[in-house]
Amino acid sequence: MHQILESIAIALESIWANKLRSFMTVLGNIVAVASIVTVVSLIQGMNAMVSRVIVTDVGADSFTIQRRPPVRTADDEEQTRNNPLVTLAEADAIRRFSPTIDSVMAQAQARGTITYQDLVLENIQIQGVTSDYVDFSTFDAERGRMMSASEVTRNRPVVLLGWDVADQLFGGATPLDGIIKIQGVHFRVVGVSERKGGMFGASMDGFVVIPIGSHMKLFGSRQSLSLMVKPTSPTLLPVAMDDATVALRVARRLSPRDPDNFGIFTSDTLLGIYRQATTGIFAVLVGVVALSLLVGGLVIMNIMLMVVSDRPSQGARRPAPRHHVPGPDRIGDPVDRRWSGGDPAGISGGASHRGHHPAPGSARALVSAPRHRYHGRGRPVLRRVPGVARGRP
Repeated sequence: MHQILESIAIALESIWANKLRSFMTVLGNIVAVASIVTVVSLIQGMNAMVSRVIVTDVGADSFTIQRRPPVRTADDEEQTRNNPLVTLAEADAIRRFSPTIDSVMAQAQARGTITYQDLVLENIQIQGVTSDYVDFSTFDAERGRMMSASEVTRNRPVVLLGWDVADQLFGGATPLDGIIKIQGVHFRVVGVSERKGGMFGASMDGFVVIPIGSHMKLFGSRQSLSLMVKPTSPTLLPVAMDDATVALRVARRLSPRDPDNFGIFTSDTLLGIYRQATTGIFAVLVGVVALSLLVGGLVIMNIMLMVVSDRPSQGARRPAPRHHVPGPDRIGDPVDRRWSGGDPAGISGGASHRGHHPAPGSARALVSAPRHRYHGRGRPVLRRVPGVARGRP
């Protein structure tokens, strides 16, 4: 326990004696550990956010069919450039083909201008959907209600607002039953979607949803649709994807040797592409931070070695051993009195001065035995010099 306390005292003494070096050491540790924790936390947070956005947009229990599959290179984009448009007739063909498919929603997207009184919002995403959209979890209503299937089928002028659009147009007032203009056409607000948040600084709530018939009247019918397909059970998702692929190939009259001229994917497909694209980047970031941590550790190790080298040696700090053998000029008075008859005069003379030899007849002629003649109790063995009479006390 004494050694531990002594080590702590020496460490505190070294820290106090080298304040700047100690401060830089602690600062290096804090910066290194905080940097690697921050980078790893950012990576995990980004992965969680992207996963949430993809699952919210695509759906965990459905898959999407589009004109093009997710492209990764310029060659893939060139090969899929001439793919035919996805139509409402193909959505009906997929719905009729397989009993494992429960719902097929066709969706069109475009950007336009929305006006309310004297407020104008530009470049807002305007989505057109079919009546099956109510079966998908990507659509909801926080206030009011969603568009009914009959309103969508009859192309009624109703609209479901995104959270940001409702906030910018109406502020603190209620938007329900309000009349807005989309591309100059009046629509009645029936509900406000639940807030979805944002990603990389871009809002995901800047949209409106209208019936697809009204959407085609505003933006034309010559636009490619995306189809969201939901199976009767999440466990039948692979089977439903195979049935949808066969149904679409039959509708487009593709031969067995022709490749698919459409894209089909799930949320897992998009997540896999994201992870493949970002794994290398994240590995480099973690490697750079780990390298800086290693360099900081080496610097700290060198500082510790400098501190240890500056400490005095342990031998210089040890006290003298108790079995110290006094020199000839430091023989104690009791011994001298024992051999000189109690006369200390022979001790106090000039013979006691260091460097002078005592007279043959004095008590100073008694010398201690060499160190190898110790008896183990710390006392020197005295011998009597011939010619010196033994004194009496």
